[in-house]
Amino acid sequence: MLRAVLIGLGVTALAVLGWLVFWPAPTVTLDTVARGDITVERGDYLVKAGGCISCHSAEEGEPFAGGVALASPFGTFYAPNITPDPATGIGGWRDEDFVRAFRHGVSPDGDFYYPAFPYDFYTGISDTDLLAIKAYLDSLDPIEQQNRPHELVWYAGFRPGLRLWNALYLDAGPAPGDRDRGAYLVENLGHCAACHSPRNRLGGIVEDRRFAGTSNGPGGEAVPNITPHDDGIGDWSAGDIAFFLELGMTPAGDFVGGEMAAVVEDNTGQLSAEDRAAIADYLLGLPARPGP
Repeated sequence: MLRAVLIGLGVTALAVLGWLVFWPAPTVTLDTVARGDITVERGDYLVKAGGCISCHSAEEGEPFAGGVALASPFGTFYAPNITPDPATGIGGWRDEDFVRAFRHGVSPDGDFYYPAFPYDFYTGISDTDLLAIKAYLDSLDPIEQQNRPHELVWYAGFRPGLRLWNALYLDAGPAPGDRDRGAYLVENLGHCAACHSPRNRLGGIVEDRRFAGTSNGPGGEAVPNITPHDDGIGDWSAGDIAFFLELGMTPAGDFVGGEMAAVVEDNTGQLSAEDRAAIADYLLGLPARPGP
């Protein structure tokens, strides 16, 4: 009996390993893309809404050339070069390669990305918007800068294991067509929950604490609760939130610091007043949850 159980476990383990290593990576098709909406100008705005420059521009480096360090419990990740340099950036990427990276977290070579690149949020972006982002990035001057390898704990180096992470936490596909603008900006483009939510030991969002803040956010910093709870933004008006997103000043007159200062400068402060108002309305409509 014991032997049969061990054989069964061994067969199961081999099957799982085969699935992780040998099962083909997902593919995408772009048959229904609204090509007329794919413009550099639209992409410029969406790149700001997505916060791309903050993560892909090192303090002393060139914009979008990568090198920004992101500390995590799994080690330190380094953001890659996303300029159109063909050797070190994304200059050789096809449209399908770009969309697959955001939709499924898979590189043009078929390797799985770590979710330090928040593709589990970006997967909700429409194909048309993704290709507008690509059009803007392709319009930049190419910068030849080699990507720095991640410095991770030993067990995080097995990239095929990310297929299992995707099975647990990735809901691949564009956002539903009826998703309102605020939800699209907060949940997908702005990926606000990526920083403002605690994560479990596998790095997945703790869903019943989504947006409630965490004491151990990116870089180990505390990140505040942004739900309409007394611990969060419960006493903020929609106008307070929109003003904060524009200038970084709280209702108490304090100015934000740390990572959020860059978000306001490069991301939310660059949005239209209508989009900041949509974000404010969406945040005030979230379930009120106590902070960490």
